[in-house]
Amino acid sequence: MAIMTVLAQLKKNVLHLLLLLSFMSIILLLLLVSETTHSLTTLRQQNYNNVPPFTFLIKVLTFNRLHSLSRCLRSLSAAEYGVAGHTGRVHLHVYIDHFSLAPNDTSVEDNLRSTKEILDFVDKFEWSYGEKLVHYRTGNAGLQGQWLEAWWPSSDHEFAFVVEDDLEVSPLYYGFLERVIRDYYYDASSFNPSIYGASLQRPWLVPAQVVEIGSRDSCAHGVDGNQLQVDPKTNVYLYQLVGTWGQLLFPKPWKEFRLWYDEHKSKDKKPYLDGMVTDKWYRTLEERIWTPWFIKFVHSRGYFNIYTNFPNESALSVSHRDAGVNYRETVGPDSQLLNKSFTGSDFLKLLQPLRNLKWYDYCFSEVVPGRVVRSLKELGNILPSVQRDRTVVLVSLFDADEIFIRNLLCHFEKINTQNHIFIGPRSELLYDLSRRGHPVIDADMLTKSDDSVKEALSSAYVVMKCLELGYSTWVFSSNVLLVDEDLLLEGIRSAIDFYIGESSGVLIVLPSPVSRKLWRNELVPSIVSSATKNPSPRQGLDFIRLVKEIVEQKGKMVKTVETMSIAENTNTESVNQSLGDGLDDKPVVYWSPEVGSNIIQTKLAELDLWLVDDDLSCKAVICHNSYSFK
Repeated sequence: MAIMTVLAQLKKNVLHLLLLLSFMSIILLLLLVSETTHSLTTLRQQNYNNVPPFTFLIKVLTFNRLHSLSRCLRSLSAAEYGVAGHTGRVHLHVYIDHFSLAPNDTSVEDNLRSTKEILDFVDKFEWSYGEKLVHYRTGNAGLQGQWLEAWWPSSDHEFAFVVEDDLEVSPLYYGFLERVIRDYYYDASSFNPSIYGASLQRPWLVPAQVVEIGSRDSCAHGVDGNQLQVDPKTNVYLYQLVGTWGQLLFPKPWKEFRLWYDEHKSKDKKPYLDGMVTDKWYRTLEERIWTPWFIKFVHSRGYFNIYTNFPNESALSVSHRDAGVNYRETVGPDSQLLNKSFTGSDFLKLLQPLRNLKWYDYCFSEVVPGRVVRSLKELGNILPSVQRDRTVVLVSLFDADEIFIRNLLCHFEKINTQNHIFIGPRSELLYDLSRRGHPVIDADMLTKSDDSVKEALSSAYVVMKCLELGYSTWVFSSNVLLVDEDLLLEGIRSAIDFYIGESSGVLIVLPSPVSRKLWRNELVPSIVSSATKNPSPRQGLDFIRLVKEIVEQKGKMVKTVETMSIAENTNTESVNQSLGDGLDDKPVVYWSPEVGSNIIQTKLAELDLWLVDDDLSCKAVICHNSYSFK
């Protein structure tokens, strides 16, 4: 009995001890969470304390819609501007376009009376958050002129929020845009020069048309564009398309655009971009609209815009789509306005660090910028996301001419080749490709070998890693153009592991126990040995020729890749003769690096293979039907 009593007391003491330990663990966890939250809050507060007192300009564009303008200005005045408003740093600029003096359905007297009513209203309208400026034009500028002439940033700390007069904004709009500016412009950890601003409108349009997969001839659908679908869990994301219904503009990209516009306009260049519904708009409306110019600029630079996605088709700005340049008749609001009852206390927590946000191009296909491989470990991590059908296309940037790499990318887009990765020495081109969403390998970081063997050794490491993962590797030099992936696949058989186009700089390696063993035990050691024996040869090690020699020495079969040369030397007459009659069903074309780039460009154009414009951007946007549209 005494033993039972002792055991009961011991059990009770152990229970008390466990309860005490659990309680202490909870307290410790709460303290850690509190400290972490406090540290993050303190860090963000420190970042905010370093933000200069920037200027916020509201640019209201109006013409002859007094009812629309009054609704717009009242919604702007009712918004919450916080400290910026109290210190007078939110300025209102109203741009009133003049009526056209050309004969139209409206009499001059009616136009004068309408303009006088608008001017009287704006003059009497009170703005207490900063300066109010009214600009009444002496001639009709039109929508394009209104947008483009409304702002030239006076500093890198001035931001413009451009509003057309049939817009209505949420009281919460400024709080959101202020956080956008702080988090994605001034916070170095989330800053990216590719971001040109933020749109408050509800996103709905995919302007690029879709091509039908399975046909070698692109078959376009969606003449009027497509309606995009956003994951309901995605609240904030980046999308290339500009949003004209409440667009915040960052100063540096806008200056860059204005200079780009002036250069193209003065040279009588048009913002044509095939495959886009906005291209059709421009061909119909011409200079009455401005967005095709900006869309073309963004396409050439690879820039992006911040968008929101709220439930119930709500947004921080709503266009009432009143009758005007864009609509012959009033259509009504495109969405419902977001207010405090919608958002709750966690409204601004939607603004996650930039690394957590998704990026989408004009096809609303996801883009993943910033993928740079600097080590073999990183290479093994990224290749699974690059491969398609267990195949990786490796493109060399060594001694590459940028114009041909840009043209190659357009062909990749046309034939829907998404499994490519570039390799080359550290350069502006390499990192620009990464910024635009193309995975790249920094060969200077991947291997510390001498420059003469760097291309061969780094390429060999990539092929070896692909073989380890069970992937086929297609290696292309920079003077090669893949024009038909399906046709190339037709010539590859699993019974042969190696396909080589020695003169063209093409290598295809299929995975097998034999190829893995040969690559690991023979080829890579041979390259390392070459570097050790002769660390500074006059010419770089010929990677593909070395592969061919070793494979043949081991008695393995090598098949030749079907290619077509369009230029073998610098003799113009020989170049012309080598062109032949079309592509002759060749999946790959190539040229000698010694031939001048102008000659190569001419030959490619004759074969309808030159797909870039003067900006070195694709002449067309081509979407494939792997995306989800409504």
